[in-house]
Amino acid sequence: MVQYNFKKITVVPNGIDFVDIILSRTQRQTPTVVHKGYAISRLRQFYMRKVKYTQQNFHEKLSTIIDEFPRLDDIHPFYDHYKLALGQINTARNLISKISKDYVKLLKYGDSLYRCKCLKVAALGRMCTVIKRIGRSLAYLEQIRQHMARLPSIDPNTRTILICGYPNVGKCSFINKITRADVDVQPYAFTTKSLFVGHTDYKYLRYQVIDTPGILDRPFEDRNIIEMCSITALAHLRAAVLFFLDISGSCGYSIAQQAALFHSIKSLFMNKPLIIVCNKTDLQPLESIPEEDMKLVMEMKAEAMKTVIGQGGEPTNDEEVLLMMSTLTENGVIAVKNAACERLLNQRVELKMKSKKLNDCLNRFHVAKPKPRDQKERPPCIPQAILEAKAKQAADKEKRKMEKDLEDENGGAGVYSASLKKNYILANDEWKEDIMPEILDGHNVCDFVDADILQRLEELEREEGLRQAEEAADDFEMDGKELTPEEQRALAEIRKKKSLLIQQHRIKKSTAESRPTVPRKFDKDREYTSKRMGRQLSALGIDPMLAINRARSRSVSRGRKRERSLDRGDTDGDVMDMDVDTPNKKLRVRSTSRSRSRSKSRPPTEVVPGEGFKDVTQKGKALKLAKKSVKKRNKDARRGEADRVIPTLKPKHLFSGKRSTGKTQRR
Repeated sequence: MVQYNFKKITVVPNGIDFVDIILSRTQRQTPTVVHKGYAISRLRQFYMRKVKYTQQNFHEKLSTIIDEFPRLDDIHPFYDHYKLALGQINTARNLISKISKDYVKLLKYGDSLYRCKCLKVAALGRMCTVIKRIGRSLAYLEQIRQHMARLPSIDPNTRTILICGYPNVGKCSFINKITRADVDVQPYAFTTKSLFVGHTDYKYLRYQVIDTPGILDRPFEDRNIIEMCSITALAHLRAAVLFFLDISGSCGYSIAQQAALFHSIKSLFMNKPLIIVCNKTDLQPLESIPEEDMKLVMEMKAEAMKTVIGQGGEPTNDEEVLLMMSTLTENGVIAVKNAACERLLNQRVELKMKSKKLNDCLNRFHVAKPKPRDQKERPPCIPQAILEAKAKQAADKEKRKMEKDLEDENGGAGVYSASLKKNYILANDEWKEDIMPEILDGHNVCDFVDADILQRLEELEREEGLRQAEEAADDFEMDGKELTPEEQRALAEIRKKKSLLIQQHRIKKSTAESRPTVPRKFDKDREYTSKRMGRQLSALGIDPMLAINRARSRSVSRGRKRERSLDRGDTDGDVMDMDVDTPNKKLRVRSTSRSRSRSKSRPPTEVVPGEGFKDVTQKGKALKLAKKSVKKRNKDARRGEADRVIPTLKPKHLFSGKRSTGKTQRR
C-alpha cells in the first residue's frame, strides 16, 4: 500500500536566500585568517578548502531537494508534474561540481596569495551565478511543495468511494454523515474548493471516501481549477463512483442539466462501479417528478446498468444502481454506503481472482484431508463432569430472575419499583414488608425498643457514683494540722526538693542564650563553687587547675582598681602624668588611653578554659584543619557574582568567525 506524506518536504529557498545561506555557512565553518607570509602550500590549502566546502554545501542542499520530492515514476499519475524543474536542479548540481573540480585544479598551481584569492572569488561567483539562474525553478518547486502539503493524504490503491455531481446537491452532507470528516456545508455553490477525505468501515475493512468539488456542464477547456480536481480524481483513481442527483431542484439546476452532465462525463465511469443516488427525497419523492424527468433518470439508470454488465453482473440486478436517500432525515444513507462498499468489494475480489498472482498464491497452500482408516465413527469426547456443570449453569441461569426481568414483567420502568426489604434476614419472612410506625400513642417508638432500659440506667448511675468516689480519694492532700512535727519537717523537705527539681528541669530545658546567670548572692546553698567545677572538668578529662587559678585571680582583683602595668617600658610614672612635654593634646590623650586599655596579647594556640581542648597540641591541630578546609572555598570565591569582577568582555566562543557590520558582497 503506497502512502504519500508530502508535508515532510523541506522548504525550498529562492535563489538569493540560497546563496546567502551557503556563503554564510562557508564563512562560519572555515578558517578566516591568512597571511602572505605563510608557505604557498598552506595558502593553496586554505583557499581550496573554501571552494570544496562551498561545493559540498551546494551539493547537499540540492540533493536534499531532489530526493525529498517524490519521483514521477514512483507516484500515482493523479498528482502534479514538476519533472522539468527537478531536471534543472540536477543540472545545476552537476555544473557546480564541475566548477569546483576545475578551480581546485587551478588552485594547485597558484603562485601567490593574491592569485589564490582571485581564483577562490571566481569559483564562488560562478557557483552563485548558476544558483541565481535556476531561481525561477526553485520558486516553482516551493509553490509545488506548498500545494502538495495542502493535499489530503490519499492512497490511490486502497478501497475508495468517490462522490461527484453538480454543486450543492448534498455531497458534503453525505460524507459528514458516514465518516468523521468535518466538511463545511453552505447553501451556495462551490463550497468545496478542493478534495476532502474521510474514512469509514464496512465488514471490518477501512474505506476511503473522497468528496470532490462540484462540476458544471460545459466544455473541457472552460472548466476551472476547482472542477479539474474532480475530473482528475475521476480519471485516475480506481474507485466506486456515487453520482448525486438532486431530484427536488433546490440546488439551482434542473434534472435535465444534471443528466447532461452525467452523459458528458460518463466516459470517466468506465470499469468503475457506478451508483446513481437520488438525494433530497424529503422535499420531493422520486415517484412525484414529471414524466420527462423520470425518463431522463431511467436513461441514466440504463447507462449505469452497463457498468454492472461489463463487470460480469446480472442485468436484472437494478436495485443497487439507482438508490434514494435524504441526508437531512438520514433515510437511506446507510443503505447507499453499504451498497457502494459491497459493489466495490465484489469488483476488487473478481479482479484478484482473474489475476495471474492467484495461481502463485494457491500453489503455496496445501489443504490436508485425512483419509478414514475404518468405518467407525469417532465423535468428540466431552467429560461427564463438564456436561453436568454446563447443564447446571444453564438451569441456574434459567431459574434466577434478574431485577430487569422483574421490571419487564411488572409494567416496565416508571411503573415497577424495586423492593429494598426483600433481602432482609429476619426470623419470619412475612415481617419484611411490615411498616414500622415512628410515633405510637404520642410516644417515640425508638425510645421503647429496649425493654430493660430503666434497669441499665440504674446500673450506669451506680457505676458513675463509684468512679466519682475513687477520684475524690485520689485528690486527697495531706494537711499539716494532722501531722506530727517530725512529719511536717519531712514534708517541707520533700516539697522543697520537688520545687528545686522542677526549677533545674526548666533551666536545662531552656536554651543557652535565655538561661539566666545566677549571681553568687542568690547561691545560698553554695552549689556553684570551684571544687564542683574541678570535679566536672576532671570527669571530662581536662586539667582543672588553670580554670580554678584564673577564677581565683579574677575574684581577688575584682575588689581593687586596676593599676598601671609596668611591662610597657614605662618605668617612671610621673613622666606620664605630666602634660607639659606633650605638644598636642590629642596625642597625649591617645597615649594615656592606649596604655590603660591595652593588655598582654595571647598566642592563638593557647588553651582557654571552656574551649574544649586538652592541650596546646590538640588546639593547634584543630586550627590547622579548619584553615585547610576553607582554603579551596576562599580560592574559588575570588571571582563570583558578588565580587564585582568584570569577566572577559569578548568571549572567544561568541565572537570568533563573525562578520562585522557592513555589506556582504565581499566575503
